[in-house]
Amino acid sequence: MAFTAEQLAGNCSFLVSIRFLAGQMRGMFDAGPRLARLLASHQRWLLTQTAYALNLEYDPRDPTSGFTAVRLTARITAHKVASRNTVLAFIEELFTYRFIVHTPGDERRRPRHFEPADVSHQAMFAWILGNLAALDLLDGGQRAAFFQANPTLMRLVQPRIARHCLEDAAWREPPEQVAMFLWTEAGGLVVDNFIARMDIENPEPERYSVGRVETRALAADFMMSRTHLQRLLSKAAQRGCVGWDDEPRKAHLWISRNFVEEYCAWQAVKFAYVDEAFEWAKAQIEEMAVRSEKG
Repeated sequence: MAFTAEQLAGNCSFLVSIRFLAGQMRGMFDAGPRLARLLASHQRWLLTQTAYALNLEYDPRDPTSGFTAVRLTARITAHKVASRNTVLAFIEELFTYRFIVHTPGDERRRPRHFEPADVSHQAMFAWILGNLAALDLLDGGQRAAFFQANPTLMRLVQPRIARHCLEDAAWREPPEQVAMFLWTEAGGLVVDNFIARMDIENPEPERYSVGRVETRALAADFMMSRTHLQRLLSKAAQRGCVGWDDEPRKAHLWISRNFVEEYCAWQAVKFAYVDEAFEWAKAQIEEMAVRSEKG
């Protein structure tokens, strides 16, 4: 049975899974920085997941189905995630950097259909695999191994995750402290970096040590302006989300327990949908296998 968000948030080992996934996301960034940035703000995360799901849901019998600018715009604007112009600019960026391509034969048709390039397929598969592996840490499960052995699960799992996450305000609208990072450019990369590095073995009562953070190097690493990063950290410090052990030098960072708990509770919503989608898809595959044997 899949974990619920409440069960995950209340599991004392969930922070280990969160930190593990943050490390996996860092690995994805190192492998493809520009593509990884598509998941680095929450708005882009929702756009990316929804676009990919639309592609997987394409039905050849229905020419209006699939990933088109009209369909992505309709689904995104219905939940007030982004404006029409933002959606169109996002699609243009994906196409420019060849993360998506026109579906063969659709170059001159209307509506034009898009589909992910191979590198985008690989990245989405790795993202789901990382989430499943993080869930396996909680109960010793074999989700990740089963997913790797049955890659066709992707067509069932990803659209279900994307739809549930987009429709649930608890995930679509992050809590205030988390939103401060996640609605900004590259903010997700910054949070993943801090979470992956924080010392959870030796926490202080109200905070976790992250260690030495050099804003110039971090900003360059994530292809963001140093001014933007410093402004973000200053705003977070004013809220008590982060701080420095060595004022005024500001080299050794800590992150508040309150922020981490809020972040974990929000992540639990998504993880629960990942687990539910996997269990549902696995049951579908197993049922089809039984029918095949009987037939």
